[in-house]
Parts: sequence; C-alpha cells; structure tokens
Amino acid sequence: MEISGAQSIHRAIVLLRAIASRGRAGSRLLDLAKHAKLKPPTAHRILRCLVAENIVAQDPETHRYRLGHLVFELGLAAAPQFNLREIVEPSLRRVAEKTGDTAFLTARSGFDTVCLDRQEGAFPIKALTLDVGTRRPLGVGAGGMALLIPLADAEVERIVAANGTRLKDCGKLNVPIVVDMIARGKQLGYALNDRQETPGVISIGVPVANRYGPPYAAISVGAISSRMSGERQKEIAAIVKSEVRALEKRLAEAAGA
Repeated sequence: MEISGAQSIHRAIVLLRAIASRGRAGSRLLDLAKHAKLKPPTAHRILRCLVAENIVAQDPETHRYRLGHLVFELGLAAAPQFNLREIVEPSLRRVAEKTGDTAFLTARSGFDTVCLDRQEGAFPIKALTLDVGTRRPLGVGAGGMALLIPLADAEVERIVAANGTRLKDCGKLNVPIVVDMIARGKQLGYALNDRQETPGVISIGVPVANRYGPPYAAISVGAISSRMSGERQKEIAAIVKSEVRALEKRLAEAAGA
C-alpha cells in the first residue's frame, strides 16, 4: 500500500509538470496520459482528485486542464524561501533598459526550465516569447541552452536525449539540432537561439554560475530578428555577461562567501 501511494504521488507530480509546461493553453487528457505513460482512465482518476483539491482546474468548455488556485497559494507561501527572482530583478531590469528588448530570468527545474521573471525594454516591438511561470524542456530557448553550456558534452547529450520526445512540440527541434546549438554556444561563450521555436525572434542567453555545482539560472534577451545583426548579438551578449558577472558576485556575498 505504501509503494502504491508513493507511485500515485509520483504520477500526480508528472501530470502537474506536464500541465505547467502548457501554461494558459491548457492540456488535453489524452496528451497528459501519453506524456505520463498512463492509461487515460488512470490519468483521469488522478486529475479528478487534483481538481477536487484545487491543485488543478478544468475548463468547463474545452475540458482542458490548467494549474489550480492552490498551486498559486502554495507558491506564495514558498516564495520567501526562494528569493532568486527578487535578487535578480535589478539586473534583469538593467539588461532590458540597456538593450531596449525583453529580458528573461530562467531557472532549472530537473530536466525542465521555468521562466521566473520578464522585464520589457523600451523598443515598441517586443519579443514576448515566454510568460512568467512557463515550463519548457531543458535545452529549449536561449536560457535553457545557456544552462547546459557549462556541462560536460556527455551530460548535455544525456539531458537533451531524455527530452527528445518533447522537442517536437517546441518548433522544428530534435536532439542533434539542440546538441549542435549548445556546442556552438560553448564556442561563443553564450547561447545563441536563432533556430528554435519562435520564427522571427533571436535570443541570447548567459548562465549564472553556481560555485556549488551546475548553474541553476540564466539571463537571456529576446528581440525581433531585424534587431539582431551579428554585431548587435555580440553587443547584447557583452551586456548580459557584464550583468551576470556582477550578479554572481552579489549572490556569493548573499551566501556568505
């Protein structure tokens, strides 16, 4: 019984992560069941329990599932313990002001990434490619690629391969394309996303170093392609790198290093 209970909790968490990855669009039962490798009746039974507890909400018209209000409330309760967004916000705002474009804070969550914050620059045409709270497979987007750049090649390949079946939902992506883009990022010293997900948008990402292990956050900038000439890509990368280095120093001081 104990093993069965633990298994049910694990399945519920897998379903919640899948729902979170779809954001406001919501998720269909069949898609969730396939993602969690569950039979639809089993997935439906778990989802029904989550809906009853307000952890998941179901749209009465489309029948799609979204995160429920209790998740928001729990997030508010946990926020004081995880104040990364608060610490990074001034840096993110400066990046947006200096570039005029949209800056994003991305954090790693297992084999996923989560957009923690977004700051908009003054340029009137904005690349709002991510909403705060959006989950994506690790390796997708400039922030997701940046988080993998410091890792060993074998580890990069392992992570991207594990997300392989999910990449098809992120534009025209596959494992070789993502691995090649990360390899290019290792050479450049920053992630350059000019082939992924959102047509007409180019983004650049830099990882925030973690002295205790792999990076857990990255800052990226997204802009329409016409504003991302080769020379400007380098300028934006330099701006982001400068802010990230200063941020790393502040984080080390906050940790008592």
